[in-house]
Amino acid sequence: MNTLATPPLAPLLVQLFADADVTKAELEQRFSPEDRDALIGQGDYRELYTRMKDVHLAVSKDTGKLLYLLARSTGARSIIEFGTSFGISTLHLAAALRDNGCGHLISTEFEPSKVARARENLMAANLSHLVEIREGDALETLAHDLPETIDLVLLDGAKPLYSRVLTLLETNLRAGALIIADNADWSPDYLAKVRSPTGGYFSVPFASDVELSMKLSISGQ
Repeated sequence: MNTLATPPLAPLLVQLFADADVTKAELEQRFSPEDRDALIGQGDYRELYTRMKDVHLAVSKDTGKLLYLLARSTGARSIIEFGTSFGISTLHLAAALRDNGCGHLISTEFEPSKVARARENLMAANLSHLVEIREGDALETLAHDLPETIDLVLLDGAKPLYSRVLTLLETNLRAGALIIADNADWSPDYLAKVRSPTGGYFSVPFASDVELSMKLSISGQ
């Protein structure tokens, strides 16, 4: 079974990706790369993402398929997502959990209006029973009540926080757990962490904007 290819999810994703293209184009017209880079450089991720609350900031179609493929092929049952946005990546991961037989996805999103939209999309796809969305700053929402074992992590929120979020999850990652970081080139400290030969990860750039890492041991040694 491939939930991605069947209703109600398949037509919903077509519409969501089309909507994402529209909001991306609008963003490029009113929000210069220089403005974005300045805010990221200042670490002002709250202002940055508040200003982009109407933008999908979605993974690409290929990255979405990659998320589904990795979660399915590893038999993931416990997934953490940093950066829900409108839920496009969340839907791909939840579809994999459904097709794996069961599981639980904890996702976190700073912007309340996006949380509401993501929950609507999950309901429309009949996948909401697999997903818990925690509203607020991920440094707080992911600091407690985590699964004992985490199989897969998606990092796609505020790029300056990638390393700190991973640190919160680290002791719960099983050996062999996968971490997918979208736009990881915007987070040099994160790349230094997962690419370090002594950091406890095996990591490789994937496609043009994804870093794919594997946890080598529970202790991180």
